[in-house]
Amino acid sequence: MSAKPGLLIAAPRSGSGKTTIVLGLQRALARRGVRVRGVKCGPDYIDPAFHAAATGAPSFNLDSFAMEKPMLGAIVSEAARDADLILAEGSMGLFDGIRQETGRTGASADIAALFGWPVILVLDVSGHAQSAAAVALGCARFDPRIAVAGVVLNKVASERHRRLVEDGMARIGLPVLGALTRNAELTLPERHLGLVQAGETEELDARLERLADAVEAAIDLDGLVALACPTQLDRAASALPLPPPGQRIALASDRAFSFVYPHVLEGWRRAGAETVPFSPLADEPPPADCDVCWLPGGYPELHAGRIAEARRFLEGLRLFAESRPVHGECGGYMVLGQSLEDGDGRVHAMAGLLPVETSYAKRKMHLGYRVAHLLHDGAMGKAGERLVGHEFHYASVTRSDAGRDCAFAAIADAEGNDLGVAGHRRGLVTGSFFHAIARR
Repeated sequence: MSAKPGLLIAAPRSGSGKTTIVLGLQRALARRGVRVRGVKCGPDYIDPAFHAAATGAPSFNLDSFAMEKPMLGAIVSEAARDADLILAEGSMGLFDGIRQETGRTGASADIAALFGWPVILVLDVSGHAQSAAAVALGCARFDPRIAVAGVVLNKVASERHRRLVEDGMARIGLPVLGALTRNAELTLPERHLGLVQAGETEELDARLERLADAVEAAIDLDGLVALACPTQLDRAASALPLPPPGQRIALASDRAFSFVYPHVLEGWRRAGAETVPFSPLADEPPPADCDVCWLPGGYPELHAGRIAEARRFLEGLRLFAESRPVHGECGGYMVLGQSLEDGDGRVHAMAGLLPVETSYAKRKMHLGYRVAHLLHDGAMGKAGERLVGHEFHYASVTRSDAGRDCAFAAIADAEGNDLGVAGHRRGLVTGSFFHAIARR
């Protein structure tokens, strides 16, 4: 397989519009017949589904903190297999990550450096003009490992505004590949964890077509594609992110349970495991012919009343847990608990399988990488094994058994600071707030 070309679309900060521009680029190129594959830098589990909708092909995460280089290479090799172009999307600002001197900061720049992908900067130029060039120049010089190849201007107010910004870019020698004006119709709906999920976004295909139309009219697509460079790959790269927790995995899958990293599911499939989806919101119990049940994260706080009334699901889950492992991540962990308080302050009884009560009414953001050492043997591995994951939620624990004997794992943050214990284990049931990315 020849080295497929790639580009990283990034920005100096969050909120610059890179996701909408990436989706527009992906759809515009795909409808030209380019086999474009999306990848997402960092632990975001929502954007890959939008990439898949825009390109018609699966998208995966690349995380330079949570993943070892062999795993990163294996994921990119898979993405490149049937692609003409890899179009990666950065997360947060281009250099935003954790404090590390090893090149494993979790920042998008690490990924661009590892694979030799030139960076296209999306610049939100609202509120400044020539000064935008100073921001771009800083990004271009900050990290000698990467090359900023050009810029796309976003939220341009007028032709005069555009000319002023382009004047600044000409002074520093960075090509302007295109400019989009402010247009509220191009934004995608959001909620507290980011974009509304792809599967829930109304008229998603029509929205993607409008984005593609806008991007094609505003950006030099041929010029942008010409800047892509061959992906630098280690041909021996291979890794299994997380070993499958069973042979047949009952996977909760609907609007309340949808946050599963694509690379995890692909890793299970490659290891010979099978996932069998079921819908708690449709009051479906875990299929009886499965040997493990997995409740991923999602938005159970938005559907708590409906989950509490799903008697077949809850009773079937309790029966399943008597003889087979059950694991819940984030939202799934909340549903395994005693109760869940929704945003209006109503308390709903949950499965009662773990000694924890949670609340979305008492909101507090929890965000960051987690390095977890398992305290007991279970579906996620043996006691003492280490998982790396990410936590992002607004729920609060209002009551729980804080004892180490029934905790799931001892955890630290990305810088090694001890955060105590996390999650719970009771019998064959385990759960925690962090989403596992890889075993390290």
